Amino acid sequence: MLETSARLLRLLSLLQSPRDWTGAELAERLGVSGRTVRADVERLRALGYPVQATRGAIGGYRLGAGAALPPLLLDDEEAVAVTVGLRTATGGAIAGIEEASLRALAKLEQVLPSRLRRRVNALQAYTVPVPRDGTGPSVDPSVLTDLAAVCRDRERLRFDYRDHAGATALRAVEPYRLVNWGRRWYLLAWDVDRADWRTFRVDRMRLRTPTGPRFTPRDLPDEDVAAYLSSRVSAAAWRYRAQVTVHAPADAVAERIGPAAGTVERVDERTCVLHTGADTVEALGVHLGLLDADFTVTGPPELLEHLRRLAGRYTRATARAAE
Repeated sequence: MLETSARLLRLLSLLQSPRDWTGAELAERLGVSGRTVRADVERLRALGYPVQATRGAIGGYRLGAGAALPPLLLDDEEAVAVTVGLRTATGGAIAGIEEASLRALAKLEQVLPSRLRRRVNALQAYTVPVPRDGTGPSVDPSVLTDLAAVCRDRERLRFDYRDHAGATALRAVEPYRLVNWGRRWYLLAWDVDRADWRTFRVDRMRLRTPTGPRFTPRDLPDEDVAAYLSSRVSAAAWRYRAQVTVHAPADAVAERIGPAAGTVERVDERTCVLHTGADTVEALGVHLGLLDADFTVTGPPELLEHLRRLAGRYTRATARAAE
């Protein structure tokens, strides 16, 4: 009986991988006959596991979705990854998921072997998260799952989209990818009305149902979706944009800013133009302060006024020391 139970657990672990297994492959992995594999599959079905089978020369088995969630088997690396991910989720990265993450984390840590618990605790103890400042937008997890579903099923999507000024317009798109960039989520999609690729901030979207018809997928604008987003994020996300002439080599400036902060265009050996922006002029001022180089700014007016205030503040801060 113990041998049969261990074999069933091994079979279940194999079936949970995202592929089809032929009966011959399973028999070889488990060291049993094809008849035993078929009998074990029926035992799993009797326990409530929805094992699906396809017939034919290339037919096989896989674990499908059932009416209820059966117990999952995780290897050591998967268990550590899920535990760390749940602990991170309890910090509020996605709105509304904290409580569910805590419940799932409590269940998982209760059965986590001591050797894995030590690995997780060590990682947690020696990793320092950056506290959230509360200004970043939050996203409803149900919206993320809905968007992932239409990307998977290749269904057109309609939604109301709110721009920087607060105006809302109806958009119709073919959704392709969800991208997490910093503290924001973006949707990469083909805009049907504009006949071009667009990126949309998920926290500014209000989905409409039902979804539209299925579409034939297009080639992505770039195989590296993250790199493509970084080149387009200024147009998609920034409320204030600026072209800043920096009196420093382009390579040196590029090393000091992250890809989400802007792009650098070389002018000559000692000068470059930084295309940057932010949702607030205060954040934009921080970016410029980190350049550690002289720069020239011509706009926008809100940024110029903010930099003048900063200049006066810093001058007053050092005036007493100069006396």
